[in-house]
Order: sequence, then C-alpha cells, then structure tokens
Amino acid sequence: MAEKESYPHQPNPAAVHGPAGDAARIEITGLTKRFVTPGGKPFTAIRDVTFTVEPGQFCAIVGPTGCGKSTTLGQVSGLERPSAGSVTVGGRPVSGITKGVSFMFQADALFPWKTVLGNVMIGPALGGMPKKEAIGLARDWLRRVGLAGFEDRYPHQLSGGMRKRVGMAAALINEPKILLMDEPFGALDVQTKAIMQTELLALWEQQRPSVLFITHDLDEAVALADRVLIMTSSPGRIKESFDIDLPRPRGEVQQIRHEPRFLELQDQIWQSLKDEVQRAYAQTEEAA
Repeated sequence: MAEKESYPHQPNPAAVHGPAGDAARIEITGLTKRFVTPGGKPFTAIRDVTFTVEPGQFCAIVGPTGCGKSTTLGQVSGLERPSAGSVTVGGRPVSGITKGVSFMFQADALFPWKTVLGNVMIGPALGGMPKKEAIGLARDWLRRVGLAGFEDRYPHQLSGGMRKRVGMAAALINEPKILLMDEPFGALDVQTKAIMQTELLALWEQQRPSVLFITHDLDEAVALADRVLIMTSSPGRIKESFDIDLPRPRGEVQQIRHEPRFLELQDQIWQSLKDEVQRAYAQTEEAA
C-alpha cells in the first residue's frame, strides 16, 4: 500500500543497526537546490525533499523528466552542495565525497587508456592494497560479472553491456556501504538491460549495500527496489512512497514482470506517476 505524507520513512525493524548499519543510512531533510539559469533567472530544481534510505535498503526514485532526480543524487554524492536542508550519511553531514560510497552513472565512467583489469583495480589500488592482491581481487570480480578472459581489453573494444559490467565490478569491488546509481542502464537495449538488472540484483544480494537508484523506467524500479519514491514535476519533491513487497531473492527480472503482484504494484504506482508526467508535459508546452 502507498504511504502518503509519511516522511521521513520509518525505519524497518529488520534493518541492520549498530556501527555498520549507521554507516549505511542516508538521511535527507528539507533538501532544496536552486540554480541560476544562463539567462540570469533563479530556478528551483528540488524543494523540501525529505526521506531516509535505511541500511541495506534498495530505494528507487522515479519521476518525470526534469523533476530533479539526478539533482537529488548529486546532493547525496557530495558532488553538489544544497541551497537549503541537509544530507547525512552515517549520521555525518555530507560535505564532499563520502568514504564507503560508490557510483554508477548512465555515461560510462571508465578510463579509456586503461585496460578492463586496470579500471576495476583502481579502487583497491588507491586504497593502499598491494598491487598483486588488487589484481587478484579485480580478476575475481571480473569473473563474477562474466568478463573473465577480457582483462586485457580496452573500453572501446567492449559492447555497451560489457562496459556496464566493468562499471559494476569497479563499483562493487570496494564493498561499498552505499551505492548511488543514476540511470545506469538507461542507454542499453531492452534485452541487455534485463540481463544487467538481473545481474545487479544477484551481486547486490551478496553485499546488501544501501542503494539509491534513479530511473525513468517504472518497471525497472518495481523489479529492483524495496521501496519506490515518486517525485513531482518541477520543482521536485517527494509525492508518495510505495513499499515493494515482492519476495527476495527475486531471480530473473523478465519473469518478475509477469507476476500478478508486480503488475498490481506497477499499476498502483503508475496512477500516481501519471499525473506528474502529464503535469510536466503541460509545463513544457507552456514554456515553449
């Protein structure tokens, strides 16, 4: 069932607590971000956004184009500073790139001059791990994502799906407490996207980091997440929260999408999202 106007989200009694759990908690309170447009006019991207991602929770945010989903993620990552409100990770205010956080974005974030192995081992190497040990760990992660034998290839020699596998290995090799994902599979074809979603779920089950996942794809959000947040049209705010009670582990994403409960949840969330998509479309027409 939808939870309306109940923010911040109440902690899950089954969530991990103590030092490890605290380190994996994301708390966003009254978050507002304003910009100045190229024409010199003020623009509010998000306003008074408040929610919590509990330790080990997979939380997805969906909303119309331009509602501030990526802006919200930027505040959590520490890449941007809020105009008002606060973001804390593990009880500490975010004031820069936070330790224990990994990122995956829609655009490939691989170094083109490094091999697949070189890209994956960057995190452990920068963290001080001996080179031989970092190479061994990177090889193990490439095996986990199905890229054993491709260690010496360069990013331009890989398909889009294979580059995403490298990105996942590079993000998860550091055993992050928090994983921030901004439409990581948005550029992939439908078939490859479904495979990557299933692989992400399997890898996430091994470590259970807290995940904040931004997507335009409602089906993707329901199939992957424990909780789906709907953002309003600009300026973005949290409109509604839906708990996704599909059992875990979920297995093949393509099969999940045919389950009666999935279809029920998808329809329920779409009724809320549809209004915002239509409102955003109307705003675009009016601006034009």
